Amino acid sequence: MPSTSPYLVIAVTTVLAYLIGGLPFGYWFVRLSSGKDIRTIGSGNIGATNVYRAVGRKQGLIVLLFDILKGFAAVWVTAMLTQGDELAMAVGAIAVMLGHCYPIFLRFKGGKAVACFVGAFFYLAPLALAITAVIFVAVVALSKYVSLGSIVGALLFPLIVWVTHAPASILAASIAGAALIVYRHKSNIARLRTGKENVFSRKRKTVG
Repeated sequence: MPSTSPYLVIAVTTVLAYLIGGLPFGYWFVRLSSGKDIRTIGSGNIGATNVYRAVGRKQGLIVLLFDILKGFAAVWVTAMLTQGDELAMAVGAIAVMLGHCYPIFLRFKGGKAVACFVGAFFYLAPLALAITAVIFVAVVALSKYVSLGSIVGALLFPLIVWVTHAPASILAASIAGAALIVYRHKSNIARLRTGKENVFSRKRKTVG
């Protein structure tokens, strides 16, 4: 029996990673816990930040954890199925992010993939991610804007990956992932420019 083509295996793991990324935990959790549609509340985003602002801190943290876990799980499953093939894992990292941003289960309208990015690169480049996390926290603490922290962290992450000598495929994935995050934050960038962006507060605002 001929061996399975490595390209076919990568295609399968890529689709699987996309489907894992598309699991809309924010939407499901809010729907089950409150009966509300998170897409009609606040920013309309299904991610943890909007869940936190619209529903509550506990709910936001739970969604954040699940979104990070699905990013990690997608790359981990890819690694298991491909015996740790770096190219397959790099492609899987982007696929899980795309699944979160454009989930087939919600008509391709999803989140901004920051948490999935964290989960995926926690597996692929933990040192670079840890350094970026410190930068993210510092930016948010100083500016009070989660979106600004995400954007700055995303822009700096490929440089940090390069400095920490990650493989070329992981560096390429970090560049693609960072570009996707910045693109998904285009509305936040517009609000930051006009001074209308929501600030982060430990005290949740009741929305709608």
